[in-house]
Amino acid sequence: MASSSTPPPPAEAIDARNWAELPRDVTAMILKTVGVMDLLQSAQKVCMAWRSVSKDPDMWRSIHMSGYFGEDMWDEMGYDVEKMATHAIDRSCGQLVEFSIKGFGSDELLDYIGERASQLRRLQIIYPWSISDDGLSETAKKLPLLEELHIYSGLLSKDALLNVGRCCPHLKSLKFNSRGSRAPYMEYDDEALAIAETMPGLHHLQLLGNNLTDDGLKAILDGCPNLESLDLRHCFNVNLGGSLRERCSEQIKYLRQPYDSTDDCEFDMTFYNGYDDDYSLDDDYPSGFSEIDLMSDVDGDEYFEFSCGSDVYESDYEDLFFGHDDD
Repeated sequence: MASSSTPPPPAEAIDARNWAELPRDVTAMILKTVGVMDLLQSAQKVCMAWRSVSKDPDMWRSIHMSGYFGEDMWDEMGYDVEKMATHAIDRSCGQLVEFSIKGFGSDELLDYIGERASQLRRLQIIYPWSISDDGLSETAKKLPLLEELHIYSGLLSKDALLNVGRCCPHLKSLKFNSRGSRAPYMEYDDEALAIAETMPGLHHLQLLGNNLTDDGLKAILDGCPNLESLDLRHCFNVNLGGSLRERCSEQIKYLRQPYDSTDDCEFDMTFYNGYDDDYSLDDDYPSGFSEIDLMSDVDGDEYFEFSCGSDVYESDYEDLFFGHDDD
C-alpha cells in the first residue's frame, strides 16, 4: 500500500535551506574557520545571511593574514593584501585585540592599526621586511594595552625594543627571533639590555637565534624578575655555566637551552637560521678560515678580516654565511 505522506524535498533543497537558516552564532563559528582572505574575497558573497554575519565587528576581533598562497604571493596574483588588511581592521570597529601578519606589512599598515585598534593586546609580525624601527616605535605609542609582541625575523633592532618597552607597560610576552649563527664570533647584547631595561613585567621571552652572551642573559634575569619561561635555542653565545645555570634553574620554570631541538618551532628554523640542527659547527666557516673579526669602518663600509688575512666586505659576508636569495 503506497504511503500517503508527502515525499521529502530534494537533498539539494535541504542543504540550501539549512545553510541559509543556520543560527547566526553557528554561521559565525563556521566563517571564522574560513580565513580572512577567503572571507573577504568569496565567503561573504554566498548569501545575505553570510554577508550580514561577516560585517559583525565580533568576527574581526582576531585577524590572521598571510601574504603567501602556497608557493606564490597574493600580490603576484593581483591582490592588494595590505589594502585587504585595512578593510579587515575597519570591520573590527575598534574591537580588534589580536592581529597577525606574515610576509607583508609596512610602517603605514602599523600606523593604521595604531589609529584604529587602540585596544590591541596581541601583535604578531612574521618576516616584516618593510617595517622599520621608527614604524614599530610610533605604533607602540598608540597601543598602551599591548600584552604580547611576537616578531619573527626582519630588520628591527634594540631601538624598537626600547620604545616598545617604554610605551607598553603591560607587555607580558615577547618573542624577538632573528637569523642566528652557530659560530660565537658575533656577540651582541644590546637587544638583551633593552629588554632588561624596559620590560620588567615580562613573563615569557623567546630569543631564537639571538647573539646575546651570558652578560646579556644576566641582565635579563635581573631586569625581568617575573620571567617564567625563557627560550634561548640557537643562542650559541650563551654558555649557561656554573652559577648562571643554577640561577636559571631557580628563577625560570621553563627553560629551552641553546642546543635544544627546534623541531617544535612555529616556523622553519632551517631557513630561519640558515642551517639545520645537524649542521657541523666547523662548517660555519668558509674553507681556509678559522675566525672572523668585525673591524673598524673603512670609507663608510664595514668589513671583516679573516685570520688568513683576506678582507671581505659586508655584502660578501652575507653571501658566505646566509646564502644568496636565489639559492
